[in-house]
Amino acid sequence: MKSVAVVEPGKLAIVELPEPKIGPYDALVRVEAAFMCNATDSKVVDGHFPGLGMEHYPLLLGHENVGRVVEVGKKVTTFKVGERVVGGLLLEVPDGTYGSGWGGFSQYVIARDHKAMVADKVADKHHGWDEIYQIMLPVPDDIGLDAAGLLCTWREVYAGMFTDFGFKPTKHVVIFGSGPVGLSFVKFAKLKNMGKVIVLDPLETKRNKALQMGADAAYAPDEAAFAQVKKLFPDGVDYIVDAVGLNTIIQSSVPLIRMGGSICVYGVIGNPIINFDKSVGPYNFNVLIHQWPTRTAEAAAQDVLIDWIRNGLVKSSEFVTDRYPVDELPQVIKSFRHPNSIKTMIDFSAWV
Repeated sequence: MKSVAVVEPGKLAIVELPEPKIGPYDALVRVEAAFMCNATDSKVVDGHFPGLGMEHYPLLLGHENVGRVVEVGKKVTTFKVGERVVGGLLLEVPDGTYGSGWGGFSQYVIARDHKAMVADKVADKHHGWDEIYQIMLPVPDDIGLDAAGLLCTWREVYAGMFTDFGFKPTKHVVIFGSGPVGLSFVKFAKLKNMGKVIVLDPLETKRNKALQMGADAAYAPDEAAFAQVKKLFPDGVDYIVDAVGLNTIIQSSVPLIRMGGSICVYGVIGNPIINFDKSVGPYNFNVLIHQWPTRTAEAAAQDVLIDWIRNGLVKSSEFVTDRYPVDELPQVIKSFRHPNSIKTMIDFSAWV
């Protein structure tokens, strides 16, 4: 089968490797579509994703995908042949040549049945269980292909907001960055009846997009904008979100946060050391670092999001800016690196 590999930092290639073999709790999934994760995949491609063994190449790329089940193991209860499934991966690569950068950009991936393993009391490392299998879930057929794939992003953002960061209704939030994560924060904050939502982004096109998504205001992240935020919130902001992953954003946030408020770092910061001057902020405030999803909350978010999708409250058309066949990797890379890109969809139909 075919797969997309980072053969060395900055260089992608389509490679051939054996089709994965399924175990008793596995479903073999033929990938239909996938999405570049602007933050994580760019760091994996460029060679500076922090930890998890992602510094050794070649790696099979990708973790945001959706596909159809073509075969199931004898103990599988959650997945059915022909059903659409989100989030299958290749954690155990069927070729010693390649490491796993999650391997979701492959012709075939594996979805392991977490619920069946729990029921059989074998949900442990010894039996091949991993927490990530909790988010490999069926998606109803009335959910479009694009929206099904975007659940990978949306579920994690929703869980980060309302579980890990503890966002509450009526509270105000300032969001640095209006890429796919930042825009998801905007959309979900408004849908959950939070207070004012302010976006800071250097690009006018991204700021306009945030306003279309429901942001109350959007500014370039400069001193004038910080002064405006202080004017709007003289006692400080309840939540400030770094949806980009830059140490400088934390420092810019400290003077804006209220007493007891939270600076919420969602974007993965590549540098292992984070520095900021706490003296320019209130005496007490929180810095919350979200580097890895809380899988139980991420899985639970799917039902909420599917309801929103069905009711037209969350639309894939607001997020997908480009789409390319999987064989056009240079265009895929060029697209997702473009400053105005939100989500780039990769069409796997050529590999069927």
